[in-house]
Amino acid sequence: MATKHEQIIQHILALEVGNKISVRQIAKSLHVSDGTAYRAIKEAENQGIVSTIERVGTIRIERKKKENIERLTFAEVINIIDGQVLGGREGLHKTLNKFVIGAMELDAMMRYTEADSLLIVGNRIKAHELALNEGAAVLITGGFDTQDYIKRLADEKQLPIISTSYDSFTVATMINRAIYDQLIKKEIVFVGDIFTPYDESFYLDTKDTIADWYDLNSQSTHTRFPVVDDKARVIGVVTSKDIIGKEKDVIIDKVMSKNPLVVQAKTSLASVAHMMVWEGIEVVPVVSRTDQLLGVISRQDVLKALQQIQRQPQVGETIDDVVSASLLPLEEGVSYQTQVSPQMTNQLGTLSNGVFTALITEASSRLLSYHKKGDLVVENLTVYFIKPVQIDSKLTIKPTLLEAGRMYAKIDVEVYNEERIVGKGLIMAQLIYR
Repeated sequence: MATKHEQIIQHILALEVGNKISVRQIAKSLHVSDGTAYRAIKEAENQGIVSTIERVGTIRIERKKKENIERLTFAEVINIIDGQVLGGREGLHKTLNKFVIGAMELDAMMRYTEADSLLIVGNRIKAHELALNEGAAVLITGGFDTQDYIKRLADEKQLPIISTSYDSFTVATMINRAIYDQLIKKEIVFVGDIFTPYDESFYLDTKDTIADWYDLNSQSTHTRFPVVDDKARVIGVVTSKDIIGKEKDVIIDKVMSKNPLVVQAKTSLASVAHMMVWEGIEVVPVVSRTDQLLGVISRQDVLKALQQIQRQPQVGETIDDVVSASLLPLEEGVSYQTQVSPQMTNQLGTLSNGVFTALITEASSRLLSYHKKGDLVVENLTVYFIKPVQIDSKLTIKPTLLEAGRMYAKIDVEVYNEERIVGKGLIMAQLIYR
């Protein structure tokens, strides 16, 4: 029988695209607590089947296909540009094919405006009306409102009309950056892209015996299999070491190793490859957020994927620009924080060595500025990159001034992800005073 969490997810999937969802409504309909409803809705958001928009609420959206990941929904656009919905809420789940900046005469503007596009324009009521009639959504810049009849038309056409306080150029830049980020993420290989699904995987349940392990071993040539309970949750793993010297009729539950290493579909290929090499294992279970078995990923899966990966092009801002803009002080002169964006990753979707070096150098430079020790010129840099860091991870960088003279400084830097150390650096630098 499905858990309450799973029942809620199924209920949300059964709703029509565009339907509004609330914690209270879900809790009342399915007779669950508000907490359970809230957690399930957040899981649905992670799965890409709902989207939460400030001042609008949570709506059911169509799950994107992988090949269309670079397309943004209008709901995502609102979050990107901190917009306000004036009308057409029923169309927030739709995706835009392109956007047009309406800085031209109406006739010329309409030649470029087509169905499923987004017209970015100021306080031009006629342009709002013409765009909606063409099947395009409208984004009004400068914080302007529009006429009530335009809002009614947007509701009728189920096309969003949105207002933002930003100017047209800034909005276009923000949307372009979001699309670019999506394109980079599209190139990154995740476990979910290559793993063997549940119905094709080899696994055991707690009531199976060691004889069943031998059957699976002969079929798959693997020596490591996940063990699931009656709700398909991974609760252990059995390897050849666990069964040596045991009778074949011994129950798996008696010999399995508990609390096994697992990964999720959103784990990057680099992370699971590192885990397999570091731990010396050939198969890792892939689980949902509720620990249910989704499938397995094998060393062969990883090797095939690594052979097919091509390097992604690096365009746009320099690494130093990205690092400097992203590094924010947690406690000035003590610690700094950043989030790993797509531009900061390598072809595997993890923090690149170059960016890691730039991060600890920038944090050290800020530490010296805080202590009024002058600008830093790196003379010698020793880096210990201990663990791979996935895209979207939050990092805390803690530089410590070990020694400082009039012309030189020695700085130790530690980098943490969720309170776990992922790398260290030791910088010997010359000081330059302006």
